[in-house]
Amino acid sequence: MSTPEKSPVYGTEDLLISLCNSVTRVLGVATHSQIHYSGMVQRISKTCLKPDIGCFVLFDGGFSGLVIINFSGQAAMELYANYLLNMGMSKDDLVSSYTSDEVSNVMGELMNQVVGDFTGKVRRELQTHITQNQPKMLALNKQVQLSVDANLDKPEARRVTFYTSNNNIFYLELAIDRTEFIKLYDFEAQEAPDPDALMAQSQEAPPVPAPPPAGQDDTDALLKSLGM
Repeated sequence: MSTPEKSPVYGTEDLLISLCNSVTRVLGVATHSQIHYSGMVQRISKTCLKPDIGCFVLFDGGFSGLVIINFSGQAAMELYANYLLNMGMSKDDLVSSYTSDEVSNVMGELMNQVVGDFTGKVRRELQTHITQNQPKMLALNKQVQLSVDANLDKPEARRVTFYTSNNNIFYLELAIDRTEFIKLYDFEAQEAPDPDALMAQSQEAPPVPAPPPAGQDDTDALLKSLGM
């Protein structure tokens, strides 16, 4: 009797890697720059919002958790500037301080895209569903640290260090309930939809021709078939 192969198990570190990949992919595409993260991860006892700019998102559903990203002022300004310049804004129109509301708004939008990318992968690859709240971004004083209560039963917390293309640093912190996903049977994960490809496909599709107007002969044949 052959021993059955063990089913793949996806735990905290797997979810963390997926989230880190969402950060590098989304921020890299949005800013046209290279973002990378450390090969080492820290186990931490709690998550905190820290200076200079902190952002948090709560999610719930198949599993519950909290994502925090703490940016240094230099990292926030680099990502903010690269994002808006990539969008076509003039350099003269950019603000000069990370404490500006405009910087917080832009970083909050980028965070929203990151977590949206992550929740999409969870739906496609783990076949479960999580929802998120609107990201909250705060510019913090040097002496201020805030803890966010995620109401987790058995929390596990991790911190990962990220680097921008100019070697400015920011940190991602993840706290989730201890959980494991065990694959019950083989399935193909759905591919991420490509909005650009879908739009191009819709533009290339030939228009559906309108049916030709009925001629007199067709009308006569129809009346004859009805005995009229």
